[in-house]
Amino acid sequence: MKILEFRSDTFTKPTPAMRRAMAEAEVGDDQYGEDPTVNKLEKRAAETVGKEAGLYVASGMMGNLCGVLSQTQRGDEVILGDMAHIYQNEMDASFVLGGVVPRLVPNRDGLPSLDDIRTAVRPPGMHARTALICIENSHNNCGGTVITAAQTNAIGQFARERGLRVHLDGARIFNAAAALGVDAKTLTAGVDTVQFCFSKGLAAPVGSIICGDAETIAKARRVRKLLGGAMRQAGVIAAAALVALEEMRDRLVEDHRNAKALATGLAQIEGVRVDAAKVVTNIVSFEIDAAWMDAGAFQKACAERGLRFSRYLGNSPRLRAVTHNDVTAADVEAGLEIARAVLSKTRAPALSA
Repeated sequence: MKILEFRSDTFTKPTPAMRRAMAEAEVGDDQYGEDPTVNKLEKRAAETVGKEAGLYVASGMMGNLCGVLSQTQRGDEVILGDMAHIYQNEMDASFVLGGVVPRLVPNRDGLPSLDDIRTAVRPPGMHARTALICIENSHNNCGGTVITAAQTNAIGQFARERGLRVHLDGARIFNAAAALGVDAKTLTAGVDTVQFCFSKGLAAPVGSIICGDAETIAKARRVRKLLGGAMRQAGVIAAAALVALEEMRDRLVEDHRNAKALATGLAQIEGVRVDAAKVVTNIVSFEIDAAWMDAGAFQKACAERGLRFSRYLGNSPRLRAVTHNDVTAADVEAGLEIARAVLSKTRAPALSA
């Protein structure tokens, strides 16, 4: 039985070109700054998002940690959306380890409103100091929604006026760029730091990077060491990330087409709730009508037939499907057939009476 893996784009396998690059990588000791492949990756990645310097890290979570902790002090407040991955999915690491305090504002289609952010900033005086604003593009928990350069720049301009900094969780920034038809640099120009992943849509086996100005990245490098994240001959994995950066960005539109086809197909199945019009990247967020079938039971029944979805935030009724390099258009059709078959075995009580 073929497994149709829609749980996440983190399940991608390295391409043959990545495997060759890993086998042939020139390496050194990265903690000493002497791994030439890592150094090349950091320079190239920073150029790609229009920043001065980059720091290769083991994961997106570590990249976000380095971004937050290099720009805050203990007791500072960080403004971020209540659905932010940093808040919902990263074990509160920035707040537990860094001693900073989350100042939550509502997410609105993937982005806190500027009015909500403005209201959340603490006035000078006997209060916690507001130091950092965190935004996300594309937005995982909001179904892969994207924010435009104009929206990002407006927040960046506000932050500069107030003496604040902005960190962008850009784990899937190239998906956002592909969806908007723009260069990624236009989506990162208004922020101070950006983290993005090589191991999601770009299909590298491991690794993320944080980019920003040289001074902040130097601080981030110290944070990485504090977290136990300094590496040795990391060029072996950085080589695959370089291939991912150079060869895998242009094909992301294919993942978006497959996600749209999946959403459109799901919308035609009775018992599924999904707004296919809102699917613009590689993430499809959908619900199963509880009158037809419990979401967890649907997820389990699909998995037994080889179709794997993930579930948002514990027992949420929302399920998630993510397309990626290892999901074809034929896989989408096969997945829809399984979903139809599972739901056809149940009927809403009002219909079966």
